[in-house]
Amino acid sequence: MNFYPTCPNPELTVGVGGHSDMDTLTILLQDGIGGLYVKVPEDVDMEKKGEWVEIPPVPGAWVINIGDMLQILSNGRYESAEHRVCTTSTKSRVAIPIFTSPPATQKIAPLPHLVEKDGVALYREFVFSDYMNSFFGNAHDGNKSLEFAKFTSA
Repeated sequence: MNFYPTCPNPELTVGVGGHSDMDTLTILLQDGIGGLYVKVPEDVDMEKKGEWVEIPPVPGAWVINIGDMLQILSNGRYESAEHRVCTTSTKSRVAIPIFTSPPATQKIAPLPHLVEKDGVALYREFVFSDYMNSFFGNAHDGNKSLEFAKFTSA
């Protein structure tokens, strides 16, 4: 659960800085307050690429974020959503995200049929608890947590 109190100068603070979630999917029930932003990826053909865009609040709607594990399992077909939360000057906000994650002992790797189709695995196999340790042991900076699982070129 996250609590974001009102802030007289919300432009001077961030509720939660830019990050991607380490899980498979994150599910969040929206309220009418807002404050959730996603970063438009640099590699998309859009005017706002690289910019933060607010997700318009729709009370009662569900926001589903793709997490790092789904990006790895899909061998990059689905990209984890880099997002942040900003405070407002008008209302406090409580967010209760639901994270869907594999068991800590689960081995994670791109699905074999996708690697066969793509001709290359973009991510190495690892145990989810090792990813969790890396995720929580380092500062969150966008979706850089994925570097843990990427193959490194020699």
